[in-house]
Amino acid sequence: MIQGGFKVMQPLEIQTGIKEECGVFGIYAPEGGSVSTDIYYGLSALQHRGQESCGIAVSDTAGPKGLVLCHKGLGLVNEVFAEETLKNLTGNIGIGHVRYATTGAGTLENTQPLVLKYIKGTLTLAHNGNLVNAAQLRRELEETGAVFQTTIDSEVIAFYIAKERLGTPTVEEAIKRIAAKIRGAYGLVITSPRKLIGVRDPFGLKPLCLGRNKKKWMIASESCAIQAAGGEFVRDIAPGEIVTITRDGLHSDMSLKQEFHAHCVFEYIYFARLDSRIDNVSVYESRLRGGAALARSYPVQADLVAGVPDSGLTAAMGYAKASGIPFEMIFHKNSYVGRTFIKPNQKEREDSVKIKLSILEPAVRGKSIVLVDDSIVRGTTIKNLIRMLKQAGAIQVHVRICSPPFLYPCYFGTDVPSNKQLIAYSHSVDGIRQEIGADSLGYMPVGDLNEMAGGLALCTACFTGTYPMDVPDGEIKNALEQSG
Repeated sequence: MIQGGFKVMQPLEIQTGIKEECGVFGIYAPEGGSVSTDIYYGLSALQHRGQESCGIAVSDTAGPKGLVLCHKGLGLVNEVFAEETLKNLTGNIGIGHVRYATTGAGTLENTQPLVLKYIKGTLTLAHNGNLVNAAQLRRELEETGAVFQTTIDSEVIAFYIAKERLGTPTVEEAIKRIAAKIRGAYGLVITSPRKLIGVRDPFGLKPLCLGRNKKKWMIASESCAIQAAGGEFVRDIAPGEIVTITRDGLHSDMSLKQEFHAHCVFEYIYFARLDSRIDNVSVYESRLRGGAALARSYPVQADLVAGVPDSGLTAAMGYAKASGIPFEMIFHKNSYVGRTFIKPNQKEREDSVKIKLSILEPAVRGKSIVLVDDSIVRGTTIKNLIRMLKQAGAIQVHVRICSPPFLYPCYFGTDVPSNKQLIAYSHSVDGIRQEIGADSLGYMPVGDLNEMAGGLALCTACFTGTYPMDVPDGEIKNALEQSG
């Protein structure tokens, strides 16, 4: 059903889990010099966007065309890249990628960047996002003889660019042609032998920004990566914009521009790093506003306000300031434990919560607490935290959530569990409150999300079922493994 330009869907059962997206980084030093260390710093700043794999591909614009040096691996950036490895990646133009698998398995062959050699030369590509029609496009390419080496939608994009480039004078023209074919979310960084190119989807679903210092241009998923690599943020790349950087400077093409935008709300609630600005909105300030909105919608008498580390902390500060209730730290976080949702079963998720967070008992004993978090997915983590707080002597725990209840799948790069695993799918708000053991529970109203994100037009499909484009009727996470 179509309403106001959106497709409205009924809840769909899919088999995935809420996790991060991916992060991309590109850099070009026109005057020469190695850029691999800069890419390493940029990717390290984007590590929160994906911890499964990472990679760097570089080349020399003054050297032989088509010679690309690439290193990829499974694991964190500091695990995959040693100092000696970076020294061997010599070149003045390059791209990097950190990955969490939203389409295609988390295997070595699916790591990025992709390096594609074809009759016109060599193309490297890194992609953040998801295509909703990747399986269809891949079948079309396979029917013309294409042989795929991965099961990721990014390779479909790379193949189509190469195919269209055969009939166009530039890579940019090829990109504009494929834009009419691909549907979904994408932030791309691409290199051809003498160019660095950034492309953002027309809806603005995925972030992409531009930076530079005196000698280098940079393109990244978030502004924090530009700062980490020694650059200064210049501006956001606009939805539908193609940015090309050559020795002659920067060129912008707005041929893909459209008036309707749908920025991912979860960049502001959870995904993006606190010190980033996305579409001219401070992530830090957006979370403060989110907490303040919760305080207005769900006031309560309490002794203190606390946040679940890390993404709930700033919202908790906003709640405290708006309510006049003191903000306090009540958890000690073990920074060497991964996020709880990556655990394969409920018992392991429950055990990891205890390892990851411990209670500062003197801060909570005899207190009524407002506990702020970014979201509730299964309810496992928040339920265990409430239990731990009350065991430590808390009298009451009032939970406030900086997002509406999850009810629908995301097709654009955010992994959402099956509806049977989404606690809001099978429980009312009061039912959730009882299940997790909270004394009260309040979710962010959908109507407050735009104000939280600085007035941006948002995609809120995971809460409302209202999508900015037509989406498949079934799961797409493993569609490319099943095709061909």
